[in-house]
Amino acid sequence: MKREIDLRGLFYRQIFKYRRNFNIKVINPLVRLKLFTHGVELGVNTRFLGFPMISREPNSVIAFGNNCEFNSSRHSVKIGLFRPCSFATIRKGARIVFGDNVGGTGSTIVAALSVTIGNHVMIGANCTIIDTDFHNTDPSERITENIAAKPVVIEDNVFLGFNCFILKGVTIGKNAVIGANSVVISNIPPNSIAMGNPCKVIIQRSWSPSENS
Repeated sequence: MKREIDLRGLFYRQIFKYRRNFNIKVINPLVRLKLFTHGVELGVNTRFLGFPMISREPNSVIAFGNNCEFNSSRHSVKIGLFRPCSFATIRKGARIVFGDNVGGTGSTIVAALSVTIGNHVMIGANCTIIDTDFHNTDPSERITENIAAKPVVIEDNVFLGFNCFILKGVTIGKNAVIGANSVVISNIPPNSIAMGNPCKVIIQRSWSPSENS
């Protein structure tokens, strides 16, 4: 039986490719210029599809490694995009530092102290990573600036699923996988699969990349 050519499917696939290429070739250079003027450090071949939101407090650091890609355009990905990427430091001395080969879509990352992301980290669509509560949990202290902040560390080869929340003081170990819609409030060990609210380890693996090399 002769298979018919799906002209409509081919047409819209080409439109998607065209929009993505437009983002890479036209929008990305403009975004890199914008980030440069904001004092953001940019690695080689790191690119941005669509315009992210950037807010860098004076005397703080936002630094991207090499070969990263962050998507803020609904035309650049096929999974639901709720918002553009947002990267913000909110205190003097705060740091947001990405390693090499990090990818994210609609990512929100805010640091009052420190958010460090390793190499080869995949940040699923619409994830939020914050190292502060923003508001004091004690009502009597809520109007003050005495707001808790603890460093967040995401180590190499971590995969964060869709719409995860990573909260203050958390370290996620190497090769860990965090399931979609998880809220991570405590440390996750290396080589584990964890999910839920609050996020808990469901599988602890002995596997590591060196075993397959």
